[in-house]
Amino acid sequence: MADTRVGAAELQTFATQVFVALGLPPADAALEAEVLVWANLRGIDSHGVQRIAEYARQIEAGHMNPRPAIRVLRETPSLALVDGDWALGPVVTVFAVDCAVEKARRTGVGWAVIRNTMHQGAMGYYTERIAAAGMAGIALASNRPNMAPTGARVPGVHNSPISIAVPRRGGPPLDLDMATSVAAFGKIQVAVDADTAIPPDWGMDETGTVTTDPRRVRTLLPAGHYKGYGLALLFECLTSLLAGNPLLLPRAGGDEVRPGTQNSTVAAIDIAAVTAADAYAAQVDELVETMHRLPLAAGAREVLVPGEREERVRGERLRDGIPLPAGTVAKLRAAAERFQVALPAACRATACSRPGSAP
Repeated sequence: MADTRVGAAELQTFATQVFVALGLPPADAALEAEVLVWANLRGIDSHGVQRIAEYARQIEAGHMNPRPAIRVLRETPSLALVDGDWALGPVVTVFAVDCAVEKARRTGVGWAVIRNTMHQGAMGYYTERIAAAGMAGIALASNRPNMAPTGARVPGVHNSPISIAVPRRGGPPLDLDMATSVAAFGKIQVAVDADTAIPPDWGMDETGTVTTDPRRVRTLLPAGHYKGYGLALLFECLTSLLAGNPLLLPRAGGDEVRPGTQNSTVAAIDIAAVTAADAYAAQVDELVETMHRLPLAAGAREVLVPGEREERVRGERLRDGIPLPAGTVAKLRAAAERFQVALPAACRATACSRPGSAP
């Protein structure tokens, strides 16, 4: 079945209305919707609106807190420990990012550790926010185990993501955004929604056997084998252990971790405190062009830099709409019916539609 294409603005309005119906203040609902659609626009559909159904379940189960009391627990001129009170990830992460940027303006570096947040969406959203302030940004996160360490057949670490972004003078930020697994669990769910098989190096079933059936995946596999595993293990040290809230260790006294709990770290580096910011941005542009000019390997058409493919996809999807597989459309339709929210027009049609076309 062909994907259904939906305009970004209409999709963001729909998502905002669903989150308001779930109890979020309007500004927080709009931010959550923006982060999800930002991911869809860049082709990161694993972290886009297909997540709405799961977020709704977590809010209604009392795991995600739609009206959190976010607090700064400890603070120095350059550091902050923030408790998210199990907020939806974008709500507390943007708070922490802005805190880190403010500290970096005063001290050169701002570092914020977040404890007790929930799923944060695509981490590149936050590092690009830092880069837009003229700074270099880093963001990483950890959660409960869902990925097998090299040599294991059960989860032992989380497929912790990392994003790094730096500003350019002649284009969007140079932005790396990746999980430490071969593929994020969200990509597994997108494959379920699209009813397609997955590559054999993405995940294992409950017996520890690799599978190409996305419905059977219980454990993710690390990118680069021990490299992805090693990064994930150290990211736990830079997030959860710093936050005093370990997620990969046994809990003392049978203490239970709230389902979906994440810890995170965001950092901002004021480039102007180290070197001339304009010259730095120009050199990033030059670095990009240096990569573009490299001789091509056999069969290759071009050399891309991190974030370049996503920017191209963004341009296409702003023009043609965001393609949603049938399974994702069904989730949105169910949400619309349940929360009495108007479904995007294209999703009301039985066949593929383009934004603005008659359903």
